[in-house]
Amino acid sequence: MDLHILDHKLRVTSISKSGLVNFTHPLIKLIFLRNRTRCKFFSLTETPENYTVVLDEEGFKELQPSEHLQVESSIWLPLNVVSNGNASSSSQAVGVTKIAKSVIAPLAQQHVSVFMLSTYQTDFILVREKDLSVVISTLEEEEFNIYKEVGGEFLPVQCQDVTNGLQKNGKEAIHPTVHPVLIPKNQFCVMSLDPDTLPSIATTLIDVLFYSSSLKDDPQSSSSQDLDCINFFSFSLIDGYISLVMDTEAQRRFPADLLFTSSSGELWRMVRIGGQPLGFDECGIVAQISQPLADSDISAYYISTFSFDHALVPEEDIVSVTDMLQHQRKEPATS
Repeated sequence: MDLHILDHKLRVTSISKSGLVNFTHPLIKLIFLRNRTRCKFFSLTETPENYTVVLDEEGFKELQPSEHLQVESSIWLPLNVVSNGNASSSSQAVGVTKIAKSVIAPLAQQHVSVFMLSTYQTDFILVREKDLSVVISTLEEEEFNIYKEVGGEFLPVQCQDVTNGLQKNGKEAIHPTVHPVLIPKNQFCVMSLDPDTLPSIATTLIDVLFYSSSLKDDPQSSSSQDLDCINFFSFSLIDGYISLVMDTEAQRRFPADLLFTSSSGELWRMVRIGGQPLGFDECGIVAQISQPLADSDISAYYISTFSFDHALVPEEDIVSVTDMLQHQRKEPATS
């Protein structure tokens, strides 16, 4: 397989719910006014705690410093796995399942922290720029052909060019903390949208992204709202491709003829990882969830956010996944 290092330098940020009003103008510009910005990589995910915004350097310039804005200090680089000349995408989602063993697990063993962003089209594995040499040397050992995007072309990366003086992080086995998980009752959809039709849903999208909390005051909405459901909505606009993740309640607010999903149209359930905010330095969190799913050949999307991680699995597999995670928590630690 090939590994592509994409030509984006990314920042991972968080906007507080109370401070969103200070950022609506730049966010609307980044979502709807592509001709007014040179941003090529933008992702906005709402969770109950905050809004996670992942964006490139051009997009980051749009966000003014504020007490409501947290910025993770590192520069992150997106990696993309390519098999048989095609990116890891298809009309039927597989998400992290097919790359868990080949990429995520070896990086976890080298104590490399990853930030995952699955979209409708593909899966992005974000690694810190300072870890790139370890990433390259580790994945070359896994027989990846590694290419770096330069000016729109992918050129092969020579290991000796990046590993001079490299000291690997060590191959000792790691035993990451087994974090608690929450499985809300929402049913989720993973969809896409033709960018040219984005203006047609602008009002609805703005309402869902920026005013969703007001729905709790709507008697009709609150009557059907289960306390075990989670407020989660993700919008990504990356290199001209749009990806949307939302629950079925939000989906019903959009015109059905404009959103498209995989041929099976299946629904997804969420596994939310972390009882407390996870932080960015812990390694193996993604591997902890994705490896058992890969071993069982269960498809999955995986979306990391500023505070917690979220895996989406087919609804038909949620019972098996729940049993698997319960068994994982009961297993004694081995040295």
